[in-house]
Amino acid sequence: MNIRTKKLVYEAVIAALYAALTLALAPISYGGVQFRVSEVLCILPFFFPGSVWGLTVGCLLANLLGPNGPLDVVVGTAASLLAALGTAAVGKAARKSDPARWGMNLLACLMPVLFNGLLVGAELAYLFPLDAGFRTSFLVFGLQVAGGEAVVMYVLGLPAMRYLLKNEKLRGTLAGLQ
Repeated sequence: MNIRTKKLVYEAVIAALYAALTLALAPISYGGVQFRVSEVLCILPFFFPGSVWGLTVGCLLANLLGPNGPLDVVVGTAASLLAALGTAAVGKAARKSDPARWGMNLLACLMPVLFNGLLVGAELAYLFPLDAGFRTSFLVFGLQVAGGEAVVMYVLGLPAMRYLLKNEKLRGTLAGLQ
């Protein structure tokens, strides 16, 4: 199998895994307080920048089939794309020095927290405004989404990232896909 085919298969697996995890855990994957366990896959662009597209397609599929409608398809998917691109940029910078530096790992995990908190928080404030108005709704939903994302990224994602950094065989597999 040539490298292009391997990359395409890898991207398809990431997309399918992201969508399947999100939908299987739908009660905690959507809404103001959400713990999208599938977001743990957002560490992958740190190691393999091409995984950005698998994550984006997976999020698109999950949002197409999710309860929040067309706005979530656009905004939620854009948030995942931007977060993945940010994580890939941090990974690129980390590879120039030491990818195992804690600061770079923490920063990589922060990308999904920031982008989802801001964009999905604004989307939910628009879709489900609280009586106090958009600003308050945005603050509430933004903090809730960012909080849930932080739990997933730092409780699941960061340990997974540290494990991948120590596992030479897995790192070699990921490096072979770049």
